[in-house]
Amino acid sequence: MRQKCIPAIKDGSLYLVLSEEYGGAAPLMLIAKQAIAAGVDILQMREKYKSPEELICLGRQLASLCKDNGVTFIVNDDPLLAKKLEADGIHLGQEDIRQYPVNTVRQIIGRDKIIGLSTHCLEQFHRANQMDVDYVAFGPLFPTKTKSYHIGTGDVRRVLQTALKPVVFIGGISTNNLDLLLAAGVSNIALIRDIMQAENVAARTKWYKSRLMTNKRNGEVT
Repeated sequence: MRQKCIPAIKDGSLYLVLSEEYGGAAPLMLIAKQAIAAGVDILQMREKYKSPEELICLGRQLASLCKDNGVTFIVNDDPLLAKKLEADGIHLGQEDIRQYPVNTVRQIIGRDKIIGLSTHCLEQFHRANQMDVDYVAFGPLFPTKTKSYHIGTGDVRRVLQTALKPVVFIGGISTNNLDLLLAAGVSNIALIRDIMQAENVAARTKWYKSRLMTNKRNGEVT
């Protein structure tokens, strides 16, 4: 059985997808520092339009920041970059696994690293559930600028009932709809704009983390 040096994603995890494309006026590293200080558990570097040199420079800064603060650092799309940066793991999209099948990615980044996979429907989720991945992302649940579509929340309970590994729900999550997800049993969420574009990044991050932890404690009591 594959042994992990990094703990699996725990219930109550707050996952920030860091992307300059969808950021606010503040510098990327400042947002990352404020969000991490306020309670983010996992940080993903998602940069689609930077040069390889820029990605390495930014990635090294983020990797160091995450390591110093005990935060899991994930690289989007590129397992070779993740290996070079000694990231904690890689997040793959459905398109990525055509170029880099999961077993290939495992060979590249190492067997003690994290692999996450995006899914956008029940069929994809059920396939991912059987793969050698460490968590599955499911969404986008709500309208979001990062995608041209959203899938709604109708399958959330079914996903949770059948999940064999941690699930991170993503896509248009906000302070207005979080309670709907928590009531359905959601434990882990990923955000981009609602933290990155917040007027007060730290306060918004703390709000989400507090709600997740309160929900976790209530679940443990019941």
